[in-house]
Amino acid sequence: MRTQDAQTLVLSALADGPLHGYAVNTAIEKLSGRRLGAGSLYGALARLEDKRLVEPLEGQGRRRPFRLTDLGRGVLERKARSMARVSGHVFEATTPDEIRYLDRVAASTAASSYKHVMLHTLGLRAGQSVADLGCGPGTDLESLARAVTPSGAVIGVDLSEEMVDRARRRTSGLSAVDVRKGDLHRLPLADRSVDRARTDRVLQHVEDPGRALAEARRVLRPGGRLVMGEPDWDSLAIDGPDLDIARAYTRHITDRIVRNGVIGRQLPRLAEEAGFTVTSVVPVTSVFREVGAADDILGLQRNTERAVAAGYLPADAAQPWLDHLAEEPFFAAVTLYVVVAETPQTTEFTGTVEVTEATEVAVVSESDGSTGK
Repeated sequence: MRTQDAQTLVLSALADGPLHGYAVNTAIEKLSGRRLGAGSLYGALARLEDKRLVEPLEGQGRRRPFRLTDLGRGVLERKARSMARVSGHVFEATTPDEIRYLDRVAASTAASSYKHVMLHTLGLRAGQSVADLGCGPGTDLESLARAVTPSGAVIGVDLSEEMVDRARRRTSGLSAVDVRKGDLHRLPLADRSVDRARTDRVLQHVEDPGRALAEARRVLRPGGRLVMGEPDWDSLAIDGPDLDIARAYTRHITDRIVRNGVIGRQLPRLAEEAGFTVTSVVPVTSVFREVGAADDILGLQRNTERAVAAGYLPADAAQPWLDHLAEEPFFAAVTLYVVVAETPQTTEFTGTVEVTEATEVAVVSESDGSTGK
C-alpha cells in the first residue's frame, strides 16, 4: 500500500476520537476491509506525527493513543472534499460540443483579460473595417461592431459552416457585421480591403500559419494592423509531486493535442517573415487555483487518458496523477501572447500603440471557480 494511502486511512480512523495502535488498525479494517501491517501502521503514525497532523497522548508503548491535531483534522476535511468532488465527476470525461467549449472559454476570466488587451491594441475607430479571422460562433463580433460603430464594417470569416451559421444568427441585428465562410489560407477578401484584422487562438489549429499570415498581410491596407492572441502550450505548468509526470502531460498537449502547440513564441518571427513589422508582444498568463476551472479549459481527465494511450504517461501513473489534481491546493498556469503587427509604410495610421510596463505582463487568478484551453 502506498504511504499516502496508509496515512489517509490513519487520519480517517482517528476522526471520531483518540485511539491506540491496535484500535486504529481495527477502525481501518472497518473502513477499508483490510488491516495495515505493523510496519505500515506505525510508520504512518510516525510520519503523521512529524507533520504535526496527529499527536500522542499519555500511554505505554504501543498502547499509547493518538489523536488528530487541528491541522490534521483540516487536512482530513480537505481530503474528504476532494474525494467527494472526484466521486461527483469533477473532471469532464467527454469532449464537449465545440461551440459550447468556445463559449465557455470566452466567458472565462482568463479570456476576458487577454481579449481586453487585444481589443485595446487593435485601436479601432469609428468607420474602420476589421476582419475577425477564424471568428468561430461569433463570440467577439458584437464588441468589434461597437468599436467601429454602424459606419464601420466587421467581417467574420470561418471555415466551419456550423460556426458561420451560429455567428450569423448571433449578429443578425448588427448591420455592420458580415459573416463569410472561408479558409484562412485563401481569404474571401479583396487585396488591401480592411484596416484591421485579428486572430484569436486560431493559428494554433491551422495547417500553415505562415500562409495564413501572408493572407492577412494581403487583405490589410498600408498602415493596417493585425493583432493575434495565441497560446504557447509548452508553457503549461501544473503542480504535482512527480515533475516528470507533469512535464509529460504538457509535452503530450504540445506534441499531439494542438497542431501548432508553440505558436505563441513563433508569432513574432512568422509575422516578420510574412512582411509585417511587429510593434509589441504582450504575454498574458492565466493562473488556475481551482481544479474545476482548469478542467473546463484543459480537459484534465480526457487528455490524461489520451496521454496514456499515446505512450506519454505510464498507465499506472494516470489515476494517482488525477487523484492529486482533484485535491487542493491546485495550481496550473499557461501563457498566451498577444502580438501586434503592422503593414509597412503606414499611410492611414498616425499613432503608435503604447504598451506600458504595467501592461507588459498580465496575470489572471482564477481562485473563485471562474473559468478560463
